Amino acid sequence: MASTIVNTPCTVPSVKGFETQNYVGLRPISSLRFNSGRTSISGRSQRLFVVRASERHDGHVKKIEMSIEECEVAVVAGNVPEAPPVPPKPAAPVGTPVIQPLQLSRRPRRNRKSPALRASFQETSIYPANFVYPLFIHEGQEDTPIGAMPGCYRLGWRHGLLEEVAKARDVGVNSIVLFPKVPDALKSPTGDEAYNDNGLVPRTIRLLKDKYPDLVIYTDVALDPYSSDGHDGIVREDGVIMNDETVHQLCKQAVSQARAGADVVSPSDMMDGRVGAIRASLDAEGFHHVSIMSYTAKYASSFYGPFREALDSNPRFGDKKTYQMNPANYREALVESHEDEAEGADILLVKPGLPYLDIIRLLRDQSPLPIAAYQVSGEYSMIKAGGVLKMIDEERVMMESLMCLRRAGADIILTYFALQAARCLCGENR
Repeated sequence: MASTIVNTPCTVPSVKGFETQNYVGLRPISSLRFNSGRTSISGRSQRLFVVRASERHDGHVKKIEMSIEECEVAVVAGNVPEAPPVPPKPAAPVGTPVIQPLQLSRRPRRNRKSPALRASFQETSIYPANFVYPLFIHEGQEDTPIGAMPGCYRLGWRHGLLEEVAKARDVGVNSIVLFPKVPDALKSPTGDEAYNDNGLVPRTIRLLKDKYPDLVIYTDVALDPYSSDGHDGIVREDGVIMNDETVHQLCKQAVSQARAGADVVSPSDMMDGRVGAIRASLDAEGFHHVSIMSYTAKYASSFYGPFREALDSNPRFGDKKTYQMNPANYREALVESHEDEAEGADILLVKPGLPYLDIIRLLRDQSPLPIAAYQVSGEYSMIKAGGVLKMIDEERVMMESLMCLRRAGADIILTYFALQAARCLCGENR
């Protein structure tokens, strides 16, 4: 801090050794008088120093080298350094009514009046580590854009995927979930390709773990990418989705993924009893360390359209309402969560995300387990489309939507915005 002497006459008591030439930044002033005896000060003391935080001398800050005792003596004598004046009260616009202030004991706006205060009292935070990055993979070498999901691609599993994972890790996103685009020739009514140890997903897991051993890999456990019918389970000839037979296939799929090196297997099929059966199968094969993230409250939503285009996994007939939840139901989510907890789930997931904030909060309040939210393809594409059309600020809406999912109670968020949002959090603009 720089200090400046004002040219104002002032009489002060003597201070032993207090000579202007001994102090850096002090200039001799002829009107200053120092007496050797005791001096009584009549009237109001005049100030000796004016302190300006922004003033500099000779291009750098100079400090007055006074001891603490000398500073205290000067202040006791009435020579108080002068600080900048209190700023004037800002004027209200012309026409503002003159009123008596409201007699309020509490004004919540006081805690929101500056960026520093708002940051101090912010209740919810979001970090790149909260994101799980969904990535689409295929057998090809080229990355293929997904028309309904701007900025998303089916990535070549040997090259494009590795590059995308590297970008995500650079900004703190070290968790991904894989979704395969399986060749039609490998699809079947029973989805046997789902547990092929040399299939696309197991090969990709092994490649990723070889390149990035500490990468956290989530996998999708469901038959729809592998089914010639496009459903999450085996379809009987009358159109009924067979529950227990499907669970048998899912257990083999989960074990195959764990064998390849998956950290978390994620049954998204919504078959009854599949969490307990998968847990037992994993443990029987020695994969006690592999976690299960259950799609606990997965609704039969219209927000999934772009995703199904990405994987070419639309049902060949009917819909998924006999196994996915009714969007009108709230309490049913508790039934599903209690079952999944009892069967050994490690993480409970709600899908979709933003339209189901009440369900996220319900599970957060009712369960001690970590809660995941999936910001699905329809949510992503709507924000992207609104940004392209200049109807919204894409980046701000993106970050607000993710913060809302966290505020509702999600510990982790599966989002296609993971890389873009992490770059924003890291202050990058790419």
